[in-house]
Amino acid sequence: MSEKLWEMKNFLNLREKEFFSPMAALSDNAVRRIQDPYHNPSYRQSFSIDSDRILNCMAYARYINKPQVFSLIKNDHLTYRSLHVQLVSKIARTIGRYLGLNEDLIEAASLGHDIGHPPFGHDGEKFLSSLTQENNAGFFHHNLQSIQFLEQIERNGKGWNLCLQTLDAIVCHNGEIHAKTIKPQWNKTFKNFDTMIKKMEKQERPDSIPMTMEGCVVKIADTISYIGRDMEDAVRLKLIKRKDIPEKCLRLLGNTNGTIVYNLVTDVISNSSQKPYLCFSNKISEALLELKKFNYERIYLNPKIKEHLKGIKDIFRFLFEKYLNDLEKQDRTSFIFKDYLKGLSEDYHTKHSNPQIVRDFIAGMTDSYFINKIPQNMRPKYVDNL
Repeated sequence: MSEKLWEMKNFLNLREKEFFSPMAALSDNAVRRIQDPYHNPSYRQSFSIDSDRILNCMAYARYINKPQVFSLIKNDHLTYRSLHVQLVSKIARTIGRYLGLNEDLIEAASLGHDIGHPPFGHDGEKFLSSLTQENNAGFFHHNLQSIQFLEQIERNGKGWNLCLQTLDAIVCHNGEIHAKTIKPQWNKTFKNFDTMIKKMEKQERPDSIPMTMEGCVVKIADTISYIGRDMEDAVRLKLIKRKDIPEKCLRLLGNTNGTIVYNLVTDVISNSSQKPYLCFSNKISEALLELKKFNYERIYLNPKIKEHLKGIKDIFRFLFEKYLNDLEKQDRTSFIFKDYLKGLSEDYHTKHSNPQIVRDFIAGMTDSYFINKIPQNMRPKYVDNL
Protein backbone atom coordinates (compact mmCIF):
# COMPACT_ATOMS: atom_id res chain seq x y z
CA MET A 1 0.00 0.00 0.00
CA SER A 2 1.33 3.43 -0.91
CA GLU A 3 2.63 5.82 1.73
CA LYS A 4 0.13 8.38 0.45
CA LEU A 5 -2.83 6.17 1.44
CA TRP A 6 -1.35 5.62 4.91
CA GLU A 7 -1.07 9.38 5.30
CA MET A 8 -4.71 9.80 4.32
CA LYS A 9 -5.86 7.27 6.94
CA ASN A 10 -3.74 8.94 9.62
CA PHE A 11 -5.24 12.28 8.61
CA LEU A 12 -8.77 10.91 9.00
CA ASN A 13 -7.96 9.41 12.40
CA LEU A 14 -6.40 12.68 13.57
CA ARG A 15 -9.40 14.61 12.30
CA GLU A 16 -11.70 12.42 14.39
CA LYS A 17 -9.68 13.22 17.52
CA GLU A 18 -9.80 16.91 16.72
CA PHE A 19 -13.41 17.36 15.71
CA PHE A 20 -15.42 14.53 17.29
CA SER A 21 -17.09 14.84 20.66
CA PRO A 22 -15.10 13.46 23.64
CA MET A 23 -17.94 10.88 23.92
CA ALA A 24 -17.49 9.59 20.36
CA ALA A 25 -16.09 6.15 19.48
CA LEU A 26 -12.88 6.70 17.54
CA SER A 27 -12.10 4.45 14.60
CA ASP A 28 -8.58 3.97 15.98
CA ASN A 29 -10.08 2.33 19.09
CA ALA A 30 -12.11 -0.30 17.23
CA VAL A 31 -11.63 -3.85 18.53
CA ARG A 32 -12.08 -7.13 16.62
CA ARG A 33 -12.11 -10.67 17.98
CA ILE A 34 -9.15 -11.69 15.84
CA GLN A 35 -6.47 -9.74 14.07
CA ASP A 36 -7.82 -9.06 10.61
CA PRO A 37 -5.43 -9.32 7.65
CA TYR A 38 -7.81 -7.09 5.67
CA HIS A 39 -8.04 -4.53 8.44
CA ASN A 40 -4.62 -3.68 9.88
CA PRO A 41 -2.81 -3.00 6.58
CA SER A 42 -5.80 -1.19 5.10
CA TYR A 43 -5.97 2.54 4.53
CA ARG A 44 -9.70 2.35 5.34
CA GLN A 45 -11.13 3.00 8.79
CA SER A 46 -12.54 0.17 10.87
CA PHE A 47 -16.23 1.04 11.11
CA SER A 48 -16.37 1.95 7.43
CA ILE A 49 -15.10 -1.56 6.68
CA ASP A 50 -17.86 -2.97 8.91
CA SER A 51 -20.53 -1.11 6.91
CA ASP A 52 -19.29 -2.63 3.67
CA ARG A 53 -19.13 -6.11 5.14
CA ILE A 54 -22.73 -5.86 6.33
CA LEU A 55 -23.84 -4.56 2.92
CA ASN A 56 -22.29 -7.66 1.37
CA CYS A 57 -24.03 -10.09 3.73
CA MET A 58 -26.37 -12.62 2.18
CA ALA A 59 -28.72 -11.85 5.07
CA TYR A 60 -28.67 -8.16 4.12
CA ALA A 61 -29.83 -9.02 0.59
CA ARG A 62 -32.83 -10.83 2.09
CA TYR A 63 -34.11 -7.61 3.72
CA ILE A 64 -35.84 -6.84 0.44
CA ASN A 65 -38.41 -9.60 0.98
CA LYS A 66 -39.09 -9.09 4.69
CA PRO A 67 -42.00 -6.69 5.36
CA GLN A 68 -41.70 -4.32 8.30
CA VAL A 69 -45.20 -4.75 9.77
CA PHE A 70 -47.74 -5.77 7.14
CA SER A 71 -47.01 -9.30 6.03
CA LEU A 72 -49.06 -11.09 3.37
CA ILE A 73 -50.65 -7.85 2.13
CA LYS A 74 -50.20 -7.05 -1.54
CA ASN A 75 -49.17 -3.40 -1.80
CA ASP A 76 -45.96 -2.15 -3.41
CA HIS A 77 -45.78 0.95 -1.24
CA LEU A 78 -45.59 -0.65 2.20
CA THR A 79 -42.34 -0.56 4.16
CA TYR A 80 -39.90 -3.46 3.93
CA ARG A 81 -36.86 -3.91 6.15
CA SER A 82 -34.57 -2.89 3.30
CA LEU A 83 -36.11 0.60 3.55
CA HIS A 84 -36.42 0.60 7.33
CA VAL A 85 -32.69 0.07 7.95
CA GLN A 86 -31.87 2.86 5.48
CA LEU A 87 -34.23 5.19 7.34
CA VAL A 88 -32.62 4.24 10.66
CA SER A 89 -29.19 4.91 9.15
CA LYS A 90 -30.19 8.32 7.80
CA ILE A 91 -31.92 9.46 10.99
CA ALA A 92 -29.15 8.15 13.23
CA ARG A 93 -26.38 9.72 11.13
CA THR A 94 -28.20 13.06 11.26
CA ILE A 95 -28.33 12.90 15.05
CA GLY A 96 -24.73 11.69 15.22
CA ARG A 97 -23.46 14.49 12.96
CA TYR A 98 -24.92 17.21 15.19
CA LEU A 99 -23.62 15.53 18.35
CA GLY A 100 -20.10 15.01 16.95
CA LEU A 101 -20.26 11.21 16.88
CA ASN A 102 -18.82 8.57 14.54
CA GLU A 103 -21.16 8.27 11.56
CA ASP A 104 -19.36 5.20 10.18
CA LEU A 105 -20.13 3.22 13.33
CA ILE A 106 -23.69 4.53 13.31
CA GLU A 107 -24.16 3.46 9.68
CA ALA A 108 -22.74 -0.03 10.24
CA ALA A 109 -24.97 -0.73 13.25
CA SER A 110 -28.04 0.76 11.57
CA LEU A 111 -27.68 -1.35 8.44
CA GLY A 112 -27.07 -4.54 10.41
CA HIS A 113 -29.49 -4.20 13.31
CA ASP A 114 -32.43 -6.17 11.82
CA ILE A 115 -30.55 -8.86 9.89
CA GLY A 116 -31.81 -11.50 12.34
CA HIS A 117 -35.52 -10.83 11.79
CA PRO A 118 -37.41 -14.02 10.82
CA PRO A 119 -40.24 -14.11 8.26
CA PHE A 120 -43.47 -12.35 9.23
CA GLY A 121 -41.87 -9.76 11.48
CA HIS A 122 -42.56 -9.66 15.19
CA ASP A 123 -45.35 -12.22 14.88
CA GLY A 124 -42.88 -14.64 13.30
CA GLU A 125 -40.46 -13.82 16.10
CA LYS A 126 -43.03 -14.83 18.71
CA PHE A 127 -43.95 -18.03 16.86
CA LEU A 128 -40.28 -19.02 16.53
CA SER A 129 -39.45 -18.13 20.13
CA SER A 130 -42.15 -20.44 21.48
CA LEU A 131 -40.63 -23.29 19.44
CA THR A 132 -37.03 -22.62 20.49
CA GLN A 133 -38.09 -22.53 24.14
CA GLU A 134 -39.91 -25.85 23.81
CA ASN A 135 -36.76 -27.38 22.32
CA ASN A 136 -34.27 -26.06 24.89
CA ALA A 137 -32.77 -23.47 22.54
CA GLY A 138 -33.64 -20.45 24.67
CA PHE A 139 -35.72 -17.42 23.76
CA PHE A 140 -35.56 -16.21 20.18
CA HIS A 141 -34.79 -12.50 19.77
CA HIS A 142 -34.10 -10.98 16.38
CA ASN A 143 -31.27 -8.78 17.69
CA LEU A 144 -29.48 -11.84 19.07
CA GLN A 145 -30.08 -13.61 15.77
CA SER A 146 -28.47 -10.67 13.96
CA ILE A 147 -25.27 -11.42 15.88
CA GLN A 148 -25.69 -15.13 15.13
CA PHE A 149 -25.77 -14.46 11.39
CA LEU A 150 -22.92 -11.97 11.44
CA GLU A 151 -20.58 -14.04 13.62
CA GLN A 152 -21.56 -17.68 13.15
CA ILE A 153 -23.32 -18.18 9.81
CA GLU A 154 -22.20 -15.71 7.15
CA ARG A 155 -19.23 -16.65 4.94
CA ASN A 156 -19.92 -20.37 5.37
CA GLY A 157 -19.69 -20.13 9.13
CA LYS A 158 -16.60 -17.91 9.33
CA GLY A 159 -18.53 -14.73 10.10
CA TRP A 160 -17.43 -11.22 9.24
CA ASN A 161 -15.19 -10.48 12.24
CA LEU A 162 -16.95 -7.19 12.92
CA CYS A 163 -15.81 -4.73 15.56
CA LEU A 164 -17.05 -5.09 19.13
CA GLN A 165 -18.56 -1.60 19.03
CA THR A 166 -20.60 -2.49 15.92
CA LEU A 167 -21.84 -5.82 17.28
CA ASP A 168 -22.71 -4.24 20.62
CA ALA A 169 -24.78 -1.48 19.00
CA ILE A 170 -26.64 -4.06 16.90
CA VAL A 171 -27.54 -6.39 19.76
CA CYS A 172 -28.50 -3.55 22.13
CA HIS A 173 -31.06 -1.94 19.84
CA ASN A 174 -34.62 -2.32 21.01
CA GLY A 175 -37.04 0.19 19.57
CA GLU A 176 -40.02 -1.28 21.38
CA ILE A 177 -38.91 -0.43 24.91
CA HIS A 178 -39.51 3.22 25.79
CA ALA A 179 -36.74 5.22 27.41
CA LYS A 180 -36.52 8.98 27.96
CA THR A 181 -32.78 8.79 28.61
CA ILE A 182 -30.10 6.33 27.44
CA LYS A 183 -26.59 6.48 28.88
CA PRO A 184 -23.84 4.23 27.49
CA GLN A 185 -22.23 1.49 29.56
CA TRP A 186 -18.65 2.27 28.65
CA ASN A 187 -15.61 0.02 28.43
CA LYS A 188 -17.15 -3.34 27.51
CA THR A 189 -14.89 -6.13 26.30
CA PHE A 190 -15.68 -9.17 24.16
CA LYS A 191 -15.84 -11.15 27.40
CA ASN A 192 -18.54 -8.78 28.72
CA PHE A 193 -20.28 -8.94 25.36
CA ASP A 194 -20.40 -12.75 25.29
CA THR A 195 -21.72 -12.85 28.86
CA MET A 196 -24.42 -10.36 27.90
CA ILE A 197 -25.44 -12.51 24.91
CA LYS A 198 -25.82 -15.63 27.09
CA LYS A 199 -27.87 -13.68 29.60
CA MET A 200 -30.17 -12.28 26.91
CA GLU A 201 -30.85 -15.78 25.55
CA LYS A 202 -32.52 -16.61 28.88
CA GLN A 203 -34.63 -13.45 29.12
CA GLU A 204 -38.11 -12.96 27.70
CA ARG A 205 -37.66 -9.20 27.16
CA PRO A 206 -33.99 -8.28 27.33
CA ASP A 207 -33.00 -4.63 27.11
CA SER A 208 -29.25 -4.17 27.16
CA ILE A 209 -27.54 -0.78 27.10
CA PRO A 210 -24.97 -0.01 24.36
CA MET A 211 -21.33 0.66 25.17
CA THR A 212 -21.12 3.74 22.91
CA MET A 213 -23.05 6.93 22.31
CA GLU A 214 -23.35 5.78 18.71
CA GLY A 215 -25.13 2.63 19.85
CA CYS A 216 -27.51 4.76 21.93
CA VAL A 217 -28.24 6.87 18.84
CA VAL A 218 -29.13 3.77 16.80
CA LYS A 219 -31.37 2.55 19.63
CA ILE A 220 -33.32 5.82 19.61
CA ALA A 221 -33.28 6.18 15.81
CA ASP A 222 -34.89 2.76 15.43
CA THR A 223 -37.96 4.05 17.28
CA ILE A 224 -38.00 7.36 15.42
CA SER A 225 -37.78 5.61 12.06
CA TYR A 226 -40.69 3.21 12.55
CA ILE A 227 -43.20 5.13 14.67
CA GLY A 228 -44.37 7.55 11.96
CA ARG A 229 -43.62 5.30 9.00
CA ASP A 230 -45.83 2.50 10.38
CA MET A 231 -48.57 5.10 10.89
CA GLU A 232 -48.26 6.14 7.23
CA ASP A 233 -48.57 2.52 6.10
CA ALA A 234 -51.65 2.09 8.29
CA VAL A 235 -53.24 5.22 6.81
CA ARG A 236 -52.49 3.88 3.30
CA LEU A 237 -54.27 0.63 4.20
CA LYS A 238 -57.18 2.59 5.76
CA LEU A 239 -56.65 1.00 9.16
CA ILE A 240 -56.56 4.44 10.78
CA LYS A 241 -57.15 8.08 9.84
CA ARG A 242 -54.83 10.94 10.70
CA LYS A 243 -57.55 12.54 12.81
CA ASP A 244 -57.48 9.43 15.04
CA ILE A 245 -54.01 10.31 16.38
CA PRO A 246 -54.14 11.45 20.03
CA GLU A 247 -54.36 15.24 20.49
CA LYS A 248 -51.08 15.52 22.44
CA CYS A 249 -49.22 13.66 19.70
CA LEU A 250 -50.78 15.83 17.00
CA ARG A 251 -49.82 19.00 18.84
CA LEU A 252 -46.25 18.07 19.79
CA LEU A 253 -45.20 15.64 17.06
CA GLY A 254 -47.46 16.18 14.05
CA ASN A 255 -49.61 13.92 11.90
CA THR A 256 -47.21 12.91 9.12
CA ASN A 257 -44.07 10.79 9.19
CA GLY A 258 -41.97 13.76 8.08
CA THR A 259 -43.08 16.08 10.88
CA ILE A 260 -42.88 13.31 13.50
CA VAL A 261 -39.30 12.43 12.50
CA TYR A 262 -38.28 16.10 12.36
CA ASN A 263 -39.71 16.93 15.80
CA LEU A 264 -38.26 13.84 17.48
CA VAL A 265 -34.80 14.29 15.94
CA THR A 266 -34.77 18.01 16.79
CA ASP A 267 -35.72 17.28 20.40
CA VAL A 268 -33.04 14.59 20.83
CA ILE A 269 -30.31 16.82 19.42
CA SER A 270 -31.41 19.86 21.45
CA ASN A 271 -31.53 17.95 24.73
CA SER A 272 -28.44 15.75 24.27
CA SER A 273 -25.83 18.26 23.08
CA GLN A 274 -22.65 18.22 25.19
CA LYS A 275 -24.05 15.48 27.45
CA PRO A 276 -22.70 11.95 28.04
CA TYR A 277 -26.14 10.48 27.29
CA LEU A 278 -29.10 10.85 24.93
CA CYS A 279 -32.46 12.11 26.05
CA PHE A 280 -35.82 13.51 25.00
CA SER A 281 -37.50 16.39 26.79
CA ASN A 282 -40.24 15.36 29.21
CA LYS A 283 -43.14 16.52 27.03
CA ILE A 284 -41.81 14.92 23.84
CA SER A 285 -41.02 11.68 25.66
CA GLU A 286 -44.59 11.55 26.98
CA ALA A 287 -46.03 12.25 23.53
CA LEU A 288 -43.84 9.55 21.96
CA LEU A 289 -44.96 7.02 24.57
CA GLU A 290 -48.60 7.89 23.87
CA LEU A 291 -48.04 7.50 20.12
CA LYS A 292 -46.42 4.10 20.71
CA LYS A 293 -49.46 2.98 22.69
CA PHE A 294 -51.74 4.26 19.92
CA ASN A 295 -49.78 2.33 17.28
CA TYR A 296 -49.90 -0.87 19.32
CA GLU A 297 -53.63 -0.70 19.94
CA ARG A 298 -54.74 0.54 16.52
CA ILE A 299 -52.10 -0.96 14.21
CA TYR A 300 -49.92 -3.79 15.56
CA LEU A 301 -52.76 -5.53 17.42
CA ASN A 302 -55.40 -4.69 14.84
CA PRO A 303 -57.39 -7.89 14.09
CA LYS A 304 -57.64 -6.89 10.42
CA ILE A 305 -53.91 -7.45 9.88
CA LYS A 306 -53.90 -10.56 12.06
CA GLU A 307 -56.37 -12.15 9.65
CA HIS A 308 -53.54 -12.48 7.16
CA LEU A 309 -51.54 -14.54 9.64
CA LYS A 310 -54.17 -17.23 10.20
CA GLY A 311 -52.52 -20.59 9.99
CA ILE A 312 -48.97 -19.20 9.84
CA LYS A 313 -48.29 -20.09 13.48
CA ASP A 314 -49.22 -23.72 12.80
CA ILE A 315 -47.00 -23.74 9.72
CA PHE A 316 -44.04 -22.47 11.79
CA ARG A 317 -44.54 -25.46 14.07
CA PHE A 318 -44.91 -27.89 11.18
CA LEU A 319 -41.74 -26.70 9.44
CA PHE A 320 -39.73 -26.55 12.68
CA GLU A 321 -40.67 -30.12 13.59
CA LYS A 322 -40.18 -31.36 10.02
CA TYR A 323 -36.65 -29.94 9.70
CA LEU A 324 -35.77 -31.12 13.21
CA ASN A 325 -36.86 -34.62 12.22
CA ASP A 326 -34.93 -34.38 8.93
CA LEU A 327 -31.76 -33.52 10.86
CA GLU A 328 -32.22 -36.39 13.28
CA LYS A 329 -32.77 -38.83 10.41
CA GLN A 330 -29.98 -37.28 8.34
CA ASP A 331 -32.36 -36.90 5.40
CA ARG A 332 -30.02 -35.29 2.86
CA THR A 333 -32.89 -34.61 0.44
CA SER A 334 -34.36 -32.10 2.89
CA PHE A 335 -34.11 -28.39 2.11
CA ILE A 336 -32.32 -27.82 5.42
CA PHE A 337 -29.40 -29.80 3.99
CA LYS A 338 -29.66 -28.65 0.36
CA ASP A 339 -30.41 -24.95 0.90
CA TYR A 340 -28.81 -24.23 4.27
CA LEU A 341 -26.23 -26.63 5.66
CA LYS A 342 -24.49 -27.27 2.35
CA GLY A 343 -21.22 -25.37 2.49
CA LEU A 344 -21.40 -24.45 6.18
CA SER A 345 -18.27 -25.32 8.13
CA GLU A 346 -17.91 -28.39 10.32
CA ASP A 347 -17.29 -26.00 13.21
CA TYR A 348 -20.83 -24.66 12.85
CA HIS A 349 -22.24 -28.21 13.00
CA THR A 350 -20.35 -29.10 16.17
CA LYS A 351 -21.19 -25.86 18.00
CA HIS A 352 -24.96 -25.98 17.41
CA SER A 353 -27.69 -28.37 18.49
CA ASN A 354 -30.29 -29.53 15.99
CA PRO A 355 -32.95 -27.11 17.35
CA GLN A 356 -30.46 -24.24 17.02
CA ILE A 357 -29.73 -25.22 13.43
CA VAL A 358 -33.45 -25.30 12.60
CA ARG A 359 -33.85 -21.92 14.33
CA ASP A 360 -31.11 -20.42 12.18
CA PHE A 361 -32.55 -21.89 8.98
CA ILE A 362 -36.08 -20.60 9.58
CA ALA A 363 -34.89 -17.22 10.87
CA GLY A 364 -33.01 -16.65 7.65
CA MET A 365 -36.04 -17.29 5.44
CA THR A 366 -37.77 -14.50 3.59
CA ASP A 367 -41.55 -14.45 3.63
CA SER A 368 -41.74 -15.78 0.06
CA TYR A 369 -39.23 -18.60 0.71
CA PHE A 370 -41.24 -19.61 3.79
CA ILE A 371 -44.47 -19.61 1.77
CA ASN A 372 -42.88 -21.75 -0.92
CA LYS A 373 -42.04 -24.38 1.70
CA ILE A 374 -45.64 -24.72 2.90
CA PRO A 375 -47.11 -28.12 1.94
CA GLN A 376 -50.00 -27.83 -0.51
CA ASN A 377 -52.52 -29.22 1.98
CA MET A 378 -51.60 -26.52 4.54
CA ARG A 379 -51.42 -23.51 2.20
CA PRO A 380 -53.84 -20.73 3.14
CA LYS A 381 -55.82 -19.73 0.03
CA TYR A 382 -54.77 -16.08 0.20
CA VAL A 383 -51.03 -16.78 -0.24
CA ASP A 384 -51.57 -17.94 -3.82
CA ASN A 385 -52.92 -14.48 -4.71
CA LEU A 386 -49.83 -12.60 -3.51
